[in-house]
Amino acid sequence: MSAFAEGFPHEDFFMQQARKNGSEVGASDPTAGSGGVIAFIAGLISAKSIVEIGTGSGVSGLWAFRSAPNDSTLTSIDSEREHSASARNIFEEAGISAQRFRLITGNIVDVVGKLADANYDLMIVRSPKDMVDVVQESFRLLKANGVLLIDNALAGGKVADPTQRDFDTIARRDSIKAIKEDGRWRSSVLPIGGGILIASKI
Repeated sequence: MSAFAEGFPHEDFFMQQARKNGSEVGASDPTAGSGGVIAFIAGLISAKSIVEIGTGSGVSGLWAFRSAPNDSTLTSIDSEREHSASARNIFEEAGISAQRFRLITGNIVDVVGKLADANYDLMIVRSPKDMVDVVQESFRLLKANGVLLIDNALAGGKVADPTQRDFDTIARRDSIKAIKEDGRWRSSVLPIGGGILIASKI
């Protein structure tokens, strides 16, 4: 089932190139199956304003742009300047107008704390760094009925294994628990890619 799900979405030339670039700079990018979910959600809710934590090499952004409205905008934040540069290059090669994306490099918590309240339709969280703090901020940042999507939420199964106690796994586990126990969210977990959590702000 996993192999079928991963092979179901089609990655275009630019996505494949971005993925290749990402492997060269050590960026973490969503699997094709996860990218398909990102595109589906972006199109389903007609996400005009998207914020992403963990730019990677731009694969996730390309998937979001595939199905989001033509006037949608993406704000993507990463702590690695090399990742932001890689994403900028592939967005430009793919013909995405510079007016549609803003790539910010810096301390993730500091940048997220400066973003406007209730300004985003879709929030994609991909980086485990500061994930607990970012998830706490997500409710403030999203509009009513906005969607939070955590990519690689299960770390490929490590989150479900209580013996796994590394920092990144604990951050993912605590983030999932916080969403599940917060009555302000409707949420579900999908076993696609490394696992995806999707939550809608009530």
